[in-house]
Amino acid sequence: MSTEPCRTSPSHEEDIIHPRVLPFIMVHFACVAIFWVDVQPIDWIICGALYVIRMFGITAGYHRYFSHRSYKTSRGFQFFLAFLGQTSAQRGALWWAAKHREHHKHSDTELDIHSPVQRGFWYSHVIWIFSKRGRTADYSTIKDFQKYPELVWLDKWDRLPPFILAVLVWMVAGWSGLIVGFFISTVILFHGTFTINSLSHVIGKQSYITGDNSRNNLLLALITLGEGWHNNHHHFPSATPQGFHWWQIDVTYYILKILSLFKIVWDLRLPPAHVVEGKRRISLTTIENAAHQLAASFSIEHIGKTVLQAWAHTPKLEELRKRARISQAEVEAFLKEMKILELPSIVNLKHRARKMFTHIPSLNPIVERANQILVHAVSVWLIQKEVYDTGVRT
Repeated sequence: MSTEPCRTSPSHEEDIIHPRVLPFIMVHFACVAIFWVDVQPIDWIICGALYVIRMFGITAGYHRYFSHRSYKTSRGFQFFLAFLGQTSAQRGALWWAAKHREHHKHSDTELDIHSPVQRGFWYSHVIWIFSKRGRTADYSTIKDFQKYPELVWLDKWDRLPPFILAVLVWMVAGWSGLIVGFFISTVILFHGTFTINSLSHVIGKQSYITGDNSRNNLLLALITLGEGWHNNHHHFPSATPQGFHWWQIDVTYYILKILSLFKIVWDLRLPPAHVVEGKRRISLTTIENAAHQLAASFSIEHIGKTVLQAWAHTPKLEELRKRARISQAEVEAFLKEMKILELPSIVNLKHRARKMFTHIPSLNPIVERANQILVHAVSVWLIQKEVYDTGVRT
């Protein structure tokens, strides 16, 4: 048995709605037309400007406002944020927020629709969008905004804002502006945004125990205007800033702070001091998830093989086989009795936990549970190995 999470199964791949992939692919192919147009410097300026402006629509609008309600604004600016976000061609604000709330509820578990831990990089990065489950959203989770008819209408016509923007860019800068300013910036925006679903759960540092694999990553924070402080965000999702410290660059928050000076937005929610310091009480669910994460950092197969090699030609191996004929619990009890050196000690577990998690009130509950998980996983692996090799029936 392994504590490694499950990977993509064939059912996930078969779940893809192939015709829905075509517009996405066509937008990418449209970028190739850059070799047939006379590109001007203004086209690249438009490209950069639309990337930053629309990224703000995603980060400040779709994410921090519609998904987490981390600040307040007027109904008019609320509609503007939704429209601006939808010019990114990443579907409607209500759909986006509903899927994101679902993600936080099930982050990095089997129910998480875009977890790289569960389904691999490419599925979490982009493929999930075209799955049957990805296309549908539970709008009951977004009732607080679904009560606004203009948002419901806009969500229904999600392709209208990017179409309007594309036409405006073409009218201002011609075909080269359309290709570079709109299509290329849209593709870059796609993948810049998608890195938070994929890379932010794989690469970076975990400052807080969140029960998932969310990470802090400076580079991703720069290209997404602050979203790369993803572990901070999962630690306290309702905070407006995602950079909790002065040195954690968060452009989205800086812009929102400026807008608050003009009363365009207000009630920006800051993380309390005890949250930033990591002194908030950790839930039992988070402890369980963190323990599994810690245990998964060790190879069960390697530990099991090392045990078998060390016990070869010794009475311990015969005793293990004898216990395997009785029950799983007997094998697990035997491993605890032997206090085998091949299993990581409590000290080693705690040392690795300190490297994995920075702000932790107490490592003991996580380490103790991780030790139990490892002993259980190794005992299961040993039984399966012995059953396979000797034909023992448990």
